[in-house]
Order: sequence, then structure tokens, then C-alpha cells
Amino acid sequence: MAEVTTDTIAVAPFPEGSQPPEQRLINRELSWLDFNDRVLAIAADNDVPLLERVRFCAIFSANLDEFFMVRVAGLMGRAMAVASLPSADGMTASESLAHIRDRAHPMFKAQTHLWRTELQPQLAEAGILIGRVEDCTDEELAELETKFRDELYPVLTPLAVGPGQPFPYISGLSLSLGLFVRDPGTGEERFARVKVPEGLPRFVTVGTRHLMIPHEEVIGHFLSYLFPGVEIGERIMFRVTRDADFEVDDEAADLMEAVEHELRRRRFGDVVRLEVSDTASPRMLDLLRDAMDIGPDQVYPIEGILDFADFSNLADLDRPDLRFEPWAPLTQPRLQSALASDFFGQIRRGDLLVHLPYDSFTTSVEAFVMGAARDPHVIALKTTVYRTSEKSPVVPALIEAAESGKQSVALVELKARFDEGHNIEWSKRLERAGVHVVHGFPNLKIHAKCILVVRREEGILRRYVHIGTGNYHSATARLYEDFGLFTADPDIAADVAELFNYLTGFSKPVHFRKILVAPFGLRAALKDQIKQVVKAAENGKTAIIRLKLNSLTDPELIEELYKASGSGADIRILVRGICSLRPAVPGMSENITVRSVLGRFLEHSRVYSFESGDKTTFYMGSADLMPRNLDERVEVVVPVEDEAVRKELANAFEAGWKDDVFCWELQADCHWARKSTSKPGRLGTGSQEDLMLGARVAHGGRKKKGKKKKKG
Repeated sequence: MAEVTTDTIAVAPFPEGSQPPEQRLINRELSWLDFNDRVLAIAADNDVPLLERVRFCAIFSANLDEFFMVRVAGLMGRAMAVASLPSADGMTASESLAHIRDRAHPMFKAQTHLWRTELQPQLAEAGILIGRVEDCTDEELAELETKFRDELYPVLTPLAVGPGQPFPYISGLSLSLGLFVRDPGTGEERFARVKVPEGLPRFVTVGTRHLMIPHEEVIGHFLSYLFPGVEIGERIMFRVTRDADFEVDDEAADLMEAVEHELRRRRFGDVVRLEVSDTASPRMLDLLRDAMDIGPDQVYPIEGILDFADFSNLADLDRPDLRFEPWAPLTQPRLQSALASDFFGQIRRGDLLVHLPYDSFTTSVEAFVMGAARDPHVIALKTTVYRTSEKSPVVPALIEAAESGKQSVALVELKARFDEGHNIEWSKRLERAGVHVVHGFPNLKIHAKCILVVRREEGILRRYVHIGTGNYHSATARLYEDFGLFTADPDIAADVAELFNYLTGFSKPVHFRKILVAPFGLRAALKDQIKQVVKAAENGKTAIIRLKLNSLTDPELIEELYKASGSGADIRILVRGICSLRPAVPGMSENITVRSVLGRFLEHSRVYSFESGDKTTFYMGSADLMPRNLDERVEVVVPVEDEAVRKELANAFEAGWKDDVFCWELQADCHWARKSTSKPGRLGTGSQEDLMLGARVAHGGRKKKGKKKKKG
């Protein structure tokens, strides 16, 4: 099993706390399961458009796949260790695994029930028929057989187990049919496996009514093509999840070579989960378990469909009446007249904030890097690359800058989980074009989101910076909620320049003027901000903390927040996913409220606000409050000093805080209660919808009026 990162390593109980760890901290893994349960709750919401509900069902499954590949795999490695100490919440790895299993089984059943009783019937009512071979008419069955023979049969490979035929390798997350086949002449019986081809659409469509049948159903019906002359006995579906995490040797001489080696090993990671049809016989289960070398607690019987993540294709059907109203990001107002001529001039005028996906990534970040690449006055372009895409212009801009003689630098993080292969290819392409490529450190991920442009203006060099909360990825920029700050502040620009020099050169970390950088000072700076709020509260002054982030698990900072609550400070936290802090506990956290907003866009930005007396400090950047972000990654958090920008950040936080459609509040008993004041069949005030309406007004449009219709 893969080694585990710092955020799962045992931490001694806190002497400051009167309660034991399990009463002061929520287990990280169980909190993540709570988050995914909220995702499933949106899929079950009748006021959400029907195909979007299907999409959330698929997201729920994809999330669980990654959870088992990484988190459960890590826990299994810890559980097998000779000395496995409890984590900060007091729970051992074995206890966590037992709780995960107890929680996951009902979640799988709830998803199956939702699909069978609501989603599939409602899709049928809307003319989208998802069925089985048995649902075909004679004409449809004939068409299905032709499609199987012409399109599926040629790519199928039945693999039997017997003398000279060992149990086949089963790739992670692939869908397989497992069956017993018997020779009627000799009576010999064998196990056989047929892999459902990957890279094909999940459904075969037949007939004028466009009946869609999953591939595995079609293959199962026509098994006689693959096994002529033998009897088909028991037939089930199964799927394995393998350990997909890895650690790179800190002493690796060639980081790219080390990552490529680990990627090859990932394909053969240990099996951490076996999903199998709940109809599987004990004999079939024993055979599969022995072949996978797993215990009974790693088997998850599934009633109905396996691999629901593939159903995301359904959500992309051309049925706008069953989906959210399309959203086209708008050009930030200050850039509307500046794109063609004076982008840099707009930044010189004052800090400029873009809020994705309400503002356009194309006309802000992409325009910034492409403009820098083509501007004859620009002499250097430097950027970090954590996750990007084929359509993103960041890589082409770096290449164009290098080819035009500019200094072009890319800090490419090769260890971005599940994007390692892509980033290796980006690195090679950039290097071939003459870009200076740096891969960071074996034991320290570069997670910061920074772009630095150096431009010659009237005989002097001026630096321009973009610091974001999200990746430079054009596809996710339309789906993820993030902030990006453009600034020409001399101190911030100098800090970012020196950070690049540290990461590309051979020097010790410097003392930064304004930006906070992990792992060198971010933790200490945040603790100091909380302590200033505590001091203000103790002196009877205004004491307010506002945090918007993806995850909050760091025990040390959680304890500081508990102290702030005890001092009387008002603390509000918007967290999308994991939260180990327990709010509203008398004597510990009664002044802390935690809420979570989900929706059509993935809430992804990190914004921190500390108000102590008449002083308010705003920060935004790439870091969540987790040990891995504070101690194991290069993160950049920037102070926001422009009053207009600070107001925008505050307004966005308040919009999320007031959400009464897709908002949940964490209770003292660790239960998430949905905060909804809207009546069934009528949407209330969703923060993302409000921000879209506000963006239209800010960009010169009008709010749409009229009655909200129920969608789905």
C-alpha cells in the first residue's frame, strides 16, 4: 500500500482541550463521506433538473472511486503497520475502515434505490429509455444482435481459467462479467471473465424509440457468440478498485523518471475494493476473493448497476429542457474595453478581481498570458502548472513566448494526482520548444497558482502578477468557482518573483514582504491572525473570522479557532467538503457556525478574512487548511488590500452564507442539516443563481424576471 501523507499521521491529543480527541475532532474520512452524501442529496432533489440529477449521481460514484483508490488504500496500509497509532481524532485506521464500510453500504443502496424508483422512471417519462435486452421488441432485438456482431464482438476477449490459463489481470475500475462455463460433453467447468471494452459509450441504442441498453447487458445476452458449444452457468458483474496513490523517493535523482516508474506500478496496485453483483454465489465470491487476495470486508455487493460514474454521458444528452439553463461566462467589466489594447494598463490602475465561472477565464487569464506572449514589450513569462488541459492557452503561450525570444519558465508539478501522465507530456513538449521547465521537489508539491509577467515600460521594468485559487485549466474554469487577482503591487510582484527564483534555483526561502507561502510561514501567519482576533475579543472590540475553503482538517488551527470561539469571536466557516472542526459545542465552539454550499458549480475558492477591532485583513490563494497544504506543498496566499476587491470577496461570502437551496449546516452532533426555507417544487435563493444574476447586471445586462419553473 502507498505511504500516507502528513494529514493522516497520528498527532498527540491536545493538552489545551478538556475533551478527548474524538469529541474535539470529526474523523476526516467520515466527514468526506458526509460530503458525498450531500452530493447524493442533490441527485435526489426533485427541484433539480432531471439530467443534472443523473450527473450528480455519476459524480457521487466517481468521488467514491477516488476515495477508495487513495484514502481507503492509505488506511489499509496504516492498519497493516506494526504500530498503528490513532489519528488526531482518536480513531485508529482499523476503526476508520470499519466505519467507512458501515457508512458506504447504505450509500450504495440509496443510490440504487434512487435510480430505480425515481431517475430511471422519470427519464422514461421524458422519452429517455434506459432498459435491458428483455425490454426489446423483436425488431429492436434483431438490430441489437447486428450491432453486437459488428461493433462489440470483434473487440471482446473471453479469458477462461484453467491449466496453463491463470486468473487474468483485472485492471482498476474496469467492468467485467464473471461466469462459470461447463462443457456438456466432459462435465468440466471453468471460471471465465469477459472485460467490457473501455473507451466506448456506455450504452447501445436501438429502435425508433432510442432504447438504450448498457454494454454489459448486451454482452451478457449474446455470450453464446463467445462460448459456443458450452453451457453458461452463473453470471455476475464485478469491478475492482486498486490502490492508486504513490510516493516518490525523496532522494530520486530524476523526478520525471521516478514518477513515470510509479505510474507504471499504479496499474498493478493492491485491490482495495471488489464490487460485485449481490446475486453472486458464495462459490463465486470465494473464487474472486482468492484471486484478488482480499478479505470479506473488502467486498461490496451491489444491487443493480455497477460503475455509475459512466452515466455522466447521459447528463450530456441534447435535452436542454432537462438541464440547468446554460451559463456563458462574461467579460469582467474593466476588461471589456481593454482586451484589445491595454490589459496591463487596467492592472496598473488598480487590483482587478475575476470570479470564475461568473467572469470569463478566456477573456481574463487566457488573454493575460496570450497577451504577454505576443507583447513585444514583455521580456519574461513565468507560470506554475498544476493541472491544465489541451484547450488551455497557458502551455501554447509559454511556447510562443520562448520562440519569440522571451524568457519563458514553467514550474510543472509532476505529482498532481491523476494528472501525472498529462503533466509529463506537457513538460516534454515545453522543453522541446525551449521553455525552462522545473519540476519542483520530490517531497514538496507545487500547488501555488501564480503567473508572473515582466514588461519593459518607458525604460523601466514593471512586473504584473496573477494569483489564483484554482488551476489554469480552461475546462474546469467553466465548472469551478474560483477567484483570481491581477495586481501590479511592487511588493507582491517582488515576492512572486523571488518565489520563482527559489523554486527554479538553489537558494533558501526568503522573507516575503506580503505574500504568505507554505510551508515557510503560512501556518504561523494564520495563527497570528487568529490570535489578533482573540485579543480584540478579550478587549471588547469587534472580533470576526470568515473562512471560505474546501477542507478544514488541521488540528492545530482548529484548536486556535476553538480558542477564538471561547474568547467570544464570531466565526463563520463555508467549507465545501471535509470539516474536522465540531461547531456549536458548548464550552468549546459555541460561537462557530459551519455551512457547506454545493451546486451546479464546484465551490473551490479559498478566502480568509480576519477582523480585529478596526482592522480587517483579507487573504485569498491556493491553500486549504489541511496539514498537507500547510506543511507539504508550496502554496501562495496573497493579502487583498484594494477596498473594491475586498468588497467583492465579502459579498461572495455573504451570498453563500445566505443560500437556502443547496446549503447545509453542521450540527454539534456532527450531523449536516440541510438549510432550506423554500417550499417543495419552488427553488429558493441559491447563491450561485444570485451570483449569475448579479454578474449579468454588473456586465451591463438585466436580471431575468418571471416565475421560476420547476425543472426536472
